[in-house]
Amino acid sequence: MCFFLVLGATECFLLAVMAYDRYVAICNPLHYPLVMNHKFCVQLVAACWISGIPVNIGITAQIFTLPFCECNQINHFFCDIPPMLKLACGDIFVNEMVVYICAVLFVTLPFMLILASYSRIISTILKLPSNTGRTKAFSTCSSHLLVVVLFYGSATITYLKPQSNQYKGIDKLLSLFYTIMTPMFNPMIYSLRNKDVTEALRRVLPKSLAM
Repeated sequence: MCFFLVLGATECFLLAVMAYDRYVAICNPLHYPLVMNHKFCVQLVAACWISGIPVNIGITAQIFTLPFCECNQINHFFCDIPPMLKLACGDIFVNEMVVYICAVLFVTLPFMLILASYSRIISTILKLPSNTGRTKAFSTCSSHLLVVVLFYGSATITYLKPQSNQYKGIDKLLSLFYTIMTPMFNPMIYSLRNKDVTEALRRVLPKSLAM
């Protein structure tokens, strides 16, 4: 559980850093080599990995101090927080509050930073004089935006919605998006702007449809 939570928090922060990277590239293109230099990029990535470790270790330790009784099998694909809390037979109010606070810090706050970055990006793109420049700028952000929607949408609904015994299958379905589907589609989404990949897909798809 701790390993999963650390990776999830790192993903949230990395997506926020990528949004900032695109903000600098589009809104301050002349300063981009100076701002996003190699040293600063390494520091950002290191901060993304390190920042979530102590908090998520604390969350995991807190959850496993709860009393568990009767059934010891979770109704989920992996050891996640919501299904673990459903198995606890003690008072889980404090644990739920901690989960909500951490969800705000590690999911909502980075998402708000992404929204702030893209609000400035969109404002800058709309001011560009040529349609070609607008199209190129939008294509730079399209792949990242798609990943953000898939990852943050499913994760936010899963962790910030009220816990309920109804529609248990929805939690499993949503968890597939941010644990399996999004990482699986990441290489495909980010490579769609590559001309060689796009050309290869154009050659393959007609043959697949013909079969």
